[in-house]
Amino acid sequence: MSDRVILHCDLNNFYASAECVSHPEWKDVPLAVCGDPNKRHGVVLAKNELAKKAGIRTGDVIWQAKQKAPNLMVVPPHFELYMKYSKQMFKLYNDYTDMVEPFGADECWLDVTGSQKIFGDGRQIADLIRERVKKDSGLTCSVGVSFNKVFAKLGSDLKKPDATTVIDRANFKRLIWRLNASEMLMIGRRTYEHLQKLNITTIGDLANADSSVLKSHFGINGLKMKAYANGEDTEPVREAIYSRDVKSIGHGMTAVRDIETIEDARDMIYYLSEKVGARMRKAGYRGTLVSVGMRDNALYSISRQRVMPVPTYSSTEIAENALKVFSDNWNGDPMRTITVAVSKLVTDDAPKQLSFFDDGTRNDKLEKLDETLDKITHKYGSVVHRASLIGKDFIYDKTDAEDFLPFQR
Repeated sequence: MSDRVILHCDLNNFYASAECVSHPEWKDVPLAVCGDPNKRHGVVLAKNELAKKAGIRTGDVIWQAKQKAPNLMVVPPHFELYMKYSKQMFKLYNDYTDMVEPFGADECWLDVTGSQKIFGDGRQIADLIRERVKKDSGLTCSVGVSFNKVFAKLGSDLKKPDATTVIDRANFKRLIWRLNASEMLMIGRRTYEHLQKLNITTIGDLANADSSVLKSHFGINGLKMKAYANGEDTEPVREAIYSRDVKSIGHGMTAVRDIETIEDARDMIYYLSEKVGARMRKAGYRGTLVSVGMRDNALYSISRQRVMPVPTYSSTEIAENALKVFSDNWNGDPMRTITVAVSKLVTDDAPKQLSFFDDGTRNDKLEKLDETLDKITHKYGSVVHRASLIGKDFIYDKTDAEDFLPFQR
């Protein structure tokens, strides 16, 4: 059986490139897309090639970036613009295969195994796509070509901008094993720090590490990481018309200032729970497991959960249970980010299993209230707000577009 041919298409400097295409007068100056400096989002989110050459990095605060490039053009993000380009590129990719899986706003995997008789081999298809992207949008993209998703993504990162990199079974050890293990999917900062303590720094080290050691430190994920490093990723590219089964519905936010009191945490949790509840009602799901993620200002994160008495999409029920989770697990350190999510989902027409201690009457009333508020919001916009949230200076009121779910599918 021959290998699959997987592409990973990554739009170069996406936010900044979209701004420069929309404003041609900016293409010859260093440019950075930055969040609002008054809302703890005053950092560089994206930069163009000229800014990159000046040494500006994603995550630099604005004043640092301007020290590196005094003539830096700073613009706020325009998510509707990025959404327009995302949808345009997604449609373009579907001209070459129906097996397209988004990975963020600017990245997609494509399985073109069955398209080669029409368009040529993987490299030829990648080059065709790069030229089409340039011609149709003015953007550029880098494309990795490989026999699995993990290596295809690594390939798109190896050479930028506007390049095709092929990683096959003959060259992957030479090209991939020398890279830091942190470059690979599944390996975040904390995982990489843990690997370093085991003297595993490169992907090659990981590929040749003792399986029993990896399993003892990381469980089944340790074995999966080693398999990925050896090119044994068999995960399919999901067909465009299908999305992953909905496992949970959540919303998180980085506060404008640190959350230092239980009162502020309560207000944030109620705000997030209203977002979650509204999404659940719109999607037609109830849930029984609420999870709360907490990240402090040292970027240390934990997540805890709690079972709710009955399946619900009531924002108040979600908030009350989430607040209990937070209260039971907060150590008093200032919190930077809080996330609320609900899982163990059932469709809203599924039979309800009532609790022995709760007949669900209160929940039914709360759900009916939320449904009424949804109708008001749909007709008149967001005109009804929880009184405790009015005037809160730490809530960054993001829109759903700013959450930027991949292609909003």
